[in-house]
Amino acid sequence: MDKNGGECMHHELKELAEAWAARPVEERLGMSRRGFMQFCATLATTLGLPAGAEAAVQTAIEQKRRPSVIWLHFQECTGCTESMLRAEHPTIEKLILDIISLDYHETLFAAAGHQVEAARKQAMADDKGKYILVIEGAIPTRDDGIYCKVGGQTAIELTKECAADAAAVIAIGSCASWGGMPSTGPNPTGATGVAEVLGKPVVTIPGCPPNPYNFLATVVHFLSFGALPEVDHLGRPKFAYSRLIHENCERRAHFDAGRFAMEFGDEGHRKGYCLYKLGCKGPETYANCPTVLFGDAGAGTWPVGCGHPCIGCTEQGVGFEKPIHMLAKVKNVEPPASYPSVGEAQGKGASLGSAAVLAAVTGAAAGAGAMFAKNLGKSHAEQEAAKRKDEGRQDGKADNQSVGRE
Repeated sequence: MDKNGGECMHHELKELAEAWAARPVEERLGMSRRGFMQFCATLATTLGLPAGAEAAVQTAIEQKRRPSVIWLHFQECTGCTESMLRAEHPTIEKLILDIISLDYHETLFAAAGHQVEAARKQAMADDKGKYILVIEGAIPTRDDGIYCKVGGQTAIELTKECAADAAAVIAIGSCASWGGMPSTGPNPTGATGVAEVLGKPVVTIPGCPPNPYNFLATVVHFLSFGALPEVDHLGRPKFAYSRLIHENCERRAHFDAGRFAMEFGDEGHRKGYCLYKLGCKGPETYANCPTVLFGDAGAGTWPVGCGHPCIGCTEQGVGFEKPIHMLAKVKNVEPPASYPSVGEAQGKGASLGSAAVLAAVTGAAAGAGAMFAKNLGKSHAEQEAAKRKDEGRQDGKADNQSVGRE
């Protein structure tokens, strides 16, 4: 299909999506009115919004025009998209048909070549200054970026072209956030993050992969309030990345009590003890993994819950750089060396014989202590007497010298 065919396809998809969006929101989302209100309240809570903010979220989803999203892929494994495909609240088809208008996405498009590139350019023209640019994957910069090209353009060129008229830029995944795995040494392609290429801050949602609800909540915040959520100094939304994993981990109580798994498969590991000694990076990694979980598959659906140490994939300088077995730098409290052994023996009641022996030992110790105190007192008294005697000699000597001079 030629370029004109791509533009026609884009308009046809737009018309179908608009017709679908005109239907009642409960019908489109496949949930009851009560379920929809709970969904909006959950999103508002996830974003850390004050009470009553769910009404703004509800209005935005029901009435506002869905934001157009241009989604680019560069140096990555498509794990971020795969994570989004497994979202359940809402599912992917409801996300792209009811929450956003996904107008360009190489992985999800059935078409290819000229027609999809034409669809991208048409979407950018139709929603100039209004669309959200999402970038997945690191951007190679060495040798003018020749190591990643799409449609004859380098990743650098595409990023700058699409970001020029975007209302917001979101870097999804650790690769797009700062370079991730492609940027680890020796980094032969010069891979880096989106902000480095654009020369300005962007919203980053790191993770390998990130939780899809962190992305969804960020988009809904933009849809509801016309602005992206508050971010930290690294561009990460504070609602998702303001707390250490260690603070909300279900194994934290074992850490505080000094109960650690020492080897994979040992008794402590089987009992669900803390994985700090196995290299868990939760104490130095900011993310909401223990509270939001992954895959909507129930409790424990995140790495630490499943028995594997956190590798710190959301934290630059930790994920993909520190070996998995290396101990994390605990940012809030260091585990003291006086913690008991994981296999500490259980105590038993004393027998009559052992009690007698203990009493004898205690008596002997008490007697020795009394003698030591007594001897210590004698020693002190003797020292004082010797001191006074010496002072007396010095005084007598001084008197004799004085008489001789006279």
